Amino acid sequence: MAKTIRLTMAQAVAHFLKAQMTVEGGRKVPIFAGVWGIFGHGNVAGMGEALYQVREDLPTLRAHNEQGMAHAAVAFAKASFRQRFMACTTSIGPGALNMITAAGVAHVNRLPVLFLPGDVFANRIPDPVLQQIENFGDGTVSVNDAFRCVSRYFDRITRPEQIIPALKRTMQVLTDPVDCGPVTLSLCQDVQAEAYDYPASLFEEKVWTHRRPRPDSDELAAAIATLRKAEKPLIIAGGGVLYSQATAELKAFAGMHGIPVAVTQAGKSALPDDHPLCMGSIGVTGTSAANAFAEEADVILAVGTRMQDFTTGSWSLFKNDAVTMIGLNTAAFDAAKHNSQPLVADAREGLTLLSEALGGWKAPAAVEAAAKSRKDEWMAAANRATAATNAALPSDAQVIGAVQRAIGGDNSVLVCAAGGLPGELHKLWRANRPGGYHMEYGFSCMGYEIAGGLGVKLARPEADVVVMVGDGSYMMMNSELSTSIMLGQKLTIVVLDNRGYGCINRLQMATGGANFNNLLKDSMIETMPDIDFRAHAESMGAVAVKVSSIADLETAIERSKGNDRTSVIVIDTDPLITTKDGGHWWDVAVPEVSARDEVNTAREAYVKALEAQRIG
Repeated sequence: MAKTIRLTMAQAVAHFLKAQMTVEGGRKVPIFAGVWGIFGHGNVAGMGEALYQVREDLPTLRAHNEQGMAHAAVAFAKASFRQRFMACTTSIGPGALNMITAAGVAHVNRLPVLFLPGDVFANRIPDPVLQQIENFGDGTVSVNDAFRCVSRYFDRITRPEQIIPALKRTMQVLTDPVDCGPVTLSLCQDVQAEAYDYPASLFEEKVWTHRRPRPDSDELAAAIATLRKAEKPLIIAGGGVLYSQATAELKAFAGMHGIPVAVTQAGKSALPDDHPLCMGSIGVTGTSAANAFAEEADVILAVGTRMQDFTTGSWSLFKNDAVTMIGLNTAAFDAAKHNSQPLVADAREGLTLLSEALGGWKAPAAVEAAAKSRKDEWMAAANRATAATNAALPSDAQVIGAVQRAIGGDNSVLVCAAGGLPGELHKLWRANRPGGYHMEYGFSCMGYEIAGGLGVKLARPEADVVVMVGDGSYMMMNSELSTSIMLGQKLTIVVLDNRGYGCINRLQMATGGANFNNLLKDSMIETMPDIDFRAHAESMGAVAVKVSSIADLETAIERSKGNDRTSVIVIDTDPLITTKDGGHWWDVAVPEVSARDEVNTAREAYVKALEAQRIG
C-alpha cells in the first residue's frame, strides 16, 4: 500500500510548494522564492500555521497592503523572466479582493503568481461569517469568484483531497509557456484545517524545466519563404523574447540578416539600445526611427508580442498595403493576430531555426544604411530632449536624462508603470542589458511602481533598482516603501511631482476636453493640497530629500548610492511638456456631438485619422 502522510489541507499546500524546484544558472533552486502573507481570520489558523512549519525552506514575507505584496510577487516573476515565482495568501473578503488588481496585471502580462485567498466555510454552518458576502440567488458565490476572470486557472477547495489535482494543475499552468499566468486556489477556511491522509509522493521533490516548443515544418517553411522575399523587413521584439531568454539569438539574427529591430514596452532591453540595428521603441510611444521602418515595412517578424494598440498605433502604423506579418509566438492566439502568418514556437527555437534556414540571406544593403541614418537622427532628438536644464519645472524627459546620467553603469534596473513616464521612458531610456528596463504597461497599473521595485530587488539583489513614479501613483500605493526598508531591500525612488494626473490631463486636452478633474488645480477642492512627499517618505523610514534642479537631482542620486537603505528623491516637474519627436496616433474615441468647439474640431481630426486604420 502506498505510503501516506496525515496533514491538514493547508499543511499539504505548504509542503508541496517547498518541494517544487527549478534550475537557475546551472544550480537547483526552489521555484517558489517565498510566500507573501497578510493574515486574517480566514487564513491565520490554517495557512498561517502551515507556513510557520516550513518557514526555513519556504520564507514568508509580511507586507503592509495585499495589493502591494501581490504587485511585488508579479514583478518578481517578470524580473525572473518567468523562471521563478511567488505565492500570496490573504484572509477572505477585502484582503482577498485587494489582490484582484494585481491578478489583472499578471493576467495581461502573462506572468506566473499563485494566489491563495481564504474563503468562506465549506460546511456553511456558521454562515454568514465575518466579511462574507451573501448572494440572494446563489449560495455558492463568494468574493473570490471575482478572481475567475483574472486567473488562468481557478479552483475552490471545498474538500481536503481536492487540493491534490489542483496543485498539480497549478504547476502545469505556472510553468507552461502558453497558459502561463496567475492561478487562484480559493481555500475554504474550515477545509484548510481539515486533515487527510495524503500520498507521500505528492511531497517528493520535483524539478520543473520550461518547455520550448519547436515550430511546425509547414509554418516554418512559409515564414522562410516570406522573409526571403522581403525588401524592407522589420523585427518587432516583445516580452516573449525576454521570457524565452532569447536575447542572444535575437541579436545574432538581426546582425546576420541585417534586419532592424523595434521593441515594445515589454520587449525593451531584448536588444541593447546601443546596438546599431536597435531602432528603439515602436508605436504610439515610438521613436521616429522605429516608426519609419514600421510604416514602410513589407515583412514584419513579430516575436513574442501581443501586438496591442500602443505597439500597432491602433492598427494604423503599418502603411504598406503589401505588408505581411509573421507571428512568432508560443501562443497560437497571439501568433495569428491581424491575419498574420503564424509561426507557433518558442522565441529562441524559432529564431534559431529561421536563421539556420535563411543561411546567408540578408536584407538589401539600403536597409542597414537607412537604419544608421534614422538612428543617428533619433539619437540627436533624444539627446536634445534629455539634456540638462536650469528650468524651474523640468520636463519628465529632462528628469529621465538626469537619472540615466547619474545612475551610470549597466547594473541598474529601471522600474515604472502607468502615467506619462512610460511613454517618455520607452522612447528615451537606454537599456543595454536584458531586464534592465522593467515596465508594467500591459495593464498600465498605477500604484505598481514601488511594490514592483521591491519585487525586482528580491529577484535581482545585485542590481541597483531605480523606481521612477509620479505623484499620482505614489499617492495610490506607497506602503511597500516601508516594507523595502523592513526587508533590507534598498531602492532608489525618484518622485516626479506635477501636482495631479498630468498624463491624462494632456490626453484630455488633445481630445478637445477642458482641463477638468485631473490636475489638482482643476479639481473640486476647498484647499489646494500641499503634500510633503519628502517628509512622508522620511516618516516611512527612507532617506529622503527634495531637490529644486536637475543638477541637484544628479547630485542626490550620486549621494544615494552610499545610503544603507531605500532613498526617495522628490522633484517638481512640468505637467504639460512631453517629447514631441517620435510617437504616433492612438485611437481614443472623441465625442461625436458636443457643445464645445474644441471637441468638434478634435472629432474632425479623429474621423480623418480613422481612415489610416487597417481593419482586420
